[in-house]
Amino acid sequence: MRKSLQISLLLLLSVLLGINKANAQVDPHFTQYYVYPAWLNPALTGAFDGQYRVSGIYRTQWGNISSPYSTPGFSFEYTTDKNINWGVSVLNQKAGNGGYNYTTAYGNISYTGLRFGKDETKRVTFGFQAGMIQRRFDRNKLSFGDQWNPITGYNPNNQTADIITNNRATDLDASFGVMYFDAQAGKKSNLFAGASLSHLTEFDDDFSGTGTQSFPMRFNLHGGVRFTISNVFSVTPNFLYVKQGSAQETMLGAYGQYKVNNTTDLMIGANYRTEDAISPFVGFTHKNMMMGFSYDINTSSLGRIANGANSFEISLTYIGKKKTKTPEIEFVCPRL
Repeated sequence: MRKSLQISLLLLLSVLLGINKANAQVDPHFTQYYVYPAWLNPALTGAFDGQYRVSGIYRTQWGNISSPYSTPGFSFEYTTDKNINWGVSVLNQKAGNGGYNYTTAYGNISYTGLRFGKDETKRVTFGFQAGMIQRRFDRNKLSFGDQWNPITGYNPNNQTADIITNNRATDLDASFGVMYFDAQAGKKSNLFAGASLSHLTEFDDDFSGTGTQSFPMRFNLHGGVRFTISNVFSVTPNFLYVKQGSAQETMLGAYGQYKVNNTTDLMIGANYRTEDAISPFVGFTHKNMMMGFSYDINTSSLGRIANGANSFEISLTYIGKKKTKTPEIEFVCPRL
């Protein structure tokens, strides 16, 4: 039990500190990152073939410790005929024995009017996101080193000299992104790529060592190519690179998509998050709905300390279709 508590505190502190020497990424991350476009890139707002899109995702990680991370997210997007799309999203990550919560609420807007090429199927979109980010924890749920006695063990009634005066921080936040994709139907290969920069306001991080350090901006670079193998099968290699402060994350992967019939597709693939985890993925689409499952098999040294604490993720997306289908943009939204 003591080992589980120590791991929980280690994970919680890695989130709270967010200082230059921290190895952990401050923001939550997702294996199925394309399912939650509000986190990845605001330029993806409305990048789908339909009138509206409702997306939900749930991630749980470090499940074999006493209080694992859990991260649910929800987003809603709406497209218009004026080259302007909008959306809203909320996310909450709960982590550790300290009751740490990382909550965000954003509004998104994107512009999709920059088009060129044959039938204007090559497109560049721009997106902006603004809202709030709140972080908080319950000090009464934390334990401290000076509450441990080498003879009698941990005693929560022991007074601690560690004084924490601030357990909540709420700040205004903003992000910007750009996305390119080739949506021409019938091609052997379709390229997509995007970049985004989050936390543009660089607000003071009240949970940093001094309380005056800036909350680190997060840079995302993502992309891939869909290769059409036949009328019923395609393969899409893809990548994600994230940098926040001194922390970096690189994910490489690919998935295959097989058309079972006119209403159902099957998807299977895997991602590799370098020096962290291998993530098999399986999913399907049926009519207007898509469901995906992924499982992170941890390969890092921290995973070995925690006896192979792995992560599970499930996602569900529903797209409300327009009356007039636009087949040339069916490719717009890659699945991973």
